[in-house]
Amino acid sequence: MEAHGAGLRRVLVLAFCVAGIWSAYIYQGVLQETLSTKRFGPDGKRFEHLAFLNLAQNVVCLVWSYISITNTIGPAMGIEALKYISYPAQVLAKSSKMIPVMLMGTLVYGIRYTLPEYLCTFLVAGGVSSFALLKTSSKITNKLAHPNAPLGYGLCFLNLAFDGFTNATQDSLTARYPKTSAWDIMLGMNLWGTIYNLVYMFGYPQGMGYEAVQFCKLHPEAAWDILMYCLCGAVGQNFIFLTISRFGSLANTTITTTRKFVSIVVSSLLSGNPLSPKQWGCVVMVFSGLSYQIYLKWRKLQKMQKKKKAT
Repeated sequence: MEAHGAGLRRVLVLAFCVAGIWSAYIYQGVLQETLSTKRFGPDGKRFEHLAFLNLAQNVVCLVWSYISITNTIGPAMGIEALKYISYPAQVLAKSSKMIPVMLMGTLVYGIRYTLPEYLCTFLVAGGVSSFALLKTSSKITNKLAHPNAPLGYGLCFLNLAFDGFTNATQDSLTARYPKTSAWDIMLGMNLWGTIYNLVYMFGYPQGMGYEAVQFCKLHPEAAWDILMYCLCGAVGQNFIFLTISRFGSLANTTITTTRKFVSIVVSSLLSGNPLSPKQWGCVVMVFSGLSYQIYLKWRKLQKMQKKKKAT
């Protein structure tokens, strides 16, 4: 009876984590897309200082630990890409995170990967590449501040490259310092992110930060959207680390991967500009690769657990 009750509590906690991650990050995605495409005030001005969102979120999430500068540069580039490509395109491009992670793992730490893992990479890379080559709807293009697909995807690529190094560093820190908790890493990431962004955006008289603050003074609705965006990020991060601490990284990867797919669907419905059948085919291709990757991780975890039981 006690075991049944414990199992039920575990299921309820997992459902709570799923609901928290999905609601926080799907709504944050809507706000991110709104801030990158909406025109504010009677003068119809755009909020073009999108990198400022990274600083704002760092401040809201500010906590303690130790991580490299790459965790600050990477997300800023990912957000900045929304000036040049659509939100679904950005989400899909960032979904190929496994590619730089594998690359950095091989180059920096000498990790070897299996053929099925390379197959996953091929599906994801092929889907993202095909999506990028397909023509984007003119309605979507007209909403972008400065439509420029090569630049937008280039920024996403740099975002993924820096993220790949950051993830490899996080894995190394966890291996060397096992007592370091997920919340310690969250604190450190946001502490250093705040410091670097403050210097970058307010370190000189004509810094981007001053322009962003002035824009928010003139358009309070933009400031409200930014605040809600940051709160979603803070809530989402806590749910992610709660999931990792209670259920492990595999469960977290599964939840966040499905969340990205739902974000694309929600964006397509809310914007009134649905993706073409070919673009949906690319989306399915990418998430098929990601789903297969999750399955491989689950199978590997099962084998490790069987070995532990046997010993």
